[in-house]
Amino acid sequence: MNSTSQTTEPVAPFVDGSVFTSQSDATIDVTNPSNGQRLLTIPAGSDTDVDRAVISARRAFEDGRWSETPPATRKKALHRWADLITADATNLDALDAGEMGKPVSTGAFSALAAAELVRFNAEAVDKVMGDVYNSDRHSFVAQRRVPRGVVAAVVPWNFPTFNAMLKVAPALAAGNCVVLKPSELSSRSALRLAQLALQAGVPQSVLNMVPGLGEIVGRALGLHKDVDMVAFTGSTEVGKLMLQYAGQSNMKTVAAECGGKSPQIVFADGVDLDAASDVIAGFLLVNQGQICSVGSRLLVHRSIEDAMVQKITTRMKRIVMGDALDTHTTFGPLVSAKQCERVMRYIEGAHAEGAQLAVGGRRVRQESGGFFVEPTVFRNVLPTARIAQEEIFGPVLSVIPFDDEAEAIRIANSTIYGLAAYVWTANLSTGMRMAKAIRSMVLVNAVAPVGEGPGQAGSWEPTGQSGIGAEGGLAGLESYLRRQLVWFNHG
Repeated sequence: MNSTSQTTEPVAPFVDGSVFTSQSDATIDVTNPSNGQRLLTIPAGSDTDVDRAVISARRAFEDGRWSETPPATRKKALHRWADLITADATNLDALDAGEMGKPVSTGAFSALAAAELVRFNAEAVDKVMGDVYNSDRHSFVAQRRVPRGVVAAVVPWNFPTFNAMLKVAPALAAGNCVVLKPSELSSRSALRLAQLALQAGVPQSVLNMVPGLGEIVGRALGLHKDVDMVAFTGSTEVGKLMLQYAGQSNMKTVAAECGGKSPQIVFADGVDLDAASDVIAGFLLVNQGQICSVGSRLLVHRSIEDAMVQKITTRMKRIVMGDALDTHTTFGPLVSAKQCERVMRYIEGAHAEGAQLAVGGRRVRQESGGFFVEPTVFRNVLPTARIAQEEIFGPVLSVIPFDDEAEAIRIANSTIYGLAAYVWTANLSTGMRMAKAIRSMVLVNAVAPVGEGPGQAGSWEPTGQSGIGAEGGLAGLESYLRRQLVWFNHG
């Protein structure tokens, strides 16, 4: 059974509250990865498109139509926006599935989750406080939190609706005006979100959207001297470019969440191996492994390696592979022919480096025209091997045994990345030591995680070449605010 019908409106820049014709003569064909057929054509974008959007956002910020409205007014508009996203969630998920292959059956990082991001940030509007300092009797010194101004949100293709809201919701809650640049592979939901924001009462020009190629639109936003901040999620390579663009232009603030090579570390100290295997395999299967924080390295105590591999490979065989728009599908295609070829090159390279294939490793369903790769597990992977060091962004798991805690820590910290790590131990002391020794965010599991934990209040900050700046929660919202010192000398 296919999902409900999708919005068919052509994708074009959305500025000043309406769609306008791009000034780019070049276009991009967007392909449905489930069948390899052309889905739509979008403009490649231009510097002129970006200028128009930034000018619009700057004008809206300077006249205070959003930043200077009462917090209660902004809060209500954002809540209405969340309600509209919720009402349109099925359509938004279908738009994303058709463009980049995330199955509509997958609840993780869906449009409903994106609506919750908006609700959390809406509630935070009037809860970010400034400071008043103790000072002498001749002065009054305070520090305000003020919006940065015009924020360029440059977001990836893997969770189009969710990742857009991860940037846009806190930026708007903080009082900024935004130019959203979605991936050229998945632009339709971004246009729909901008239209829904206007319908919710977010004033015209406060949220603008410019589609197009990263090397055109993303670069122009990074270099634009009237953009005050770039909020970026994507590859480490492009994240570095954003930092360079900031330095070449106006020293704008850059927040960047980039690549990862996160370890799943399993100790032989009483952990339920069935539960751990199910979670580890299940995470790798979400969105076909196209998640920056996915646990793509399995660091497992040598004494339980065979058992873990057997359980994980068994779990991976229980997928339903197919069209991302089919509600029965649990495992869809990779986003594009280019990404499919990239993943297959890593698989071929792993064979050449001597890794042992435990399951998968093939491109399948080629008769469909889609870009499907089997969930794949390799054993006998050296910690220094390419598949253990580089971000593949696909359903490929590298199994690396360890003999003791010190070796597990050394391997976990042995990549250029520092986005997340997952530790499985029934020993409290072991979990504490691992949390302190691993430099990234660490999630320690004595049992399989259930519930939502802190919900949207949790925040994280990458290290190494996984990026810079806090994201999520109140700390993430504060990234979109500048600290302004105000000092009165009153005699």
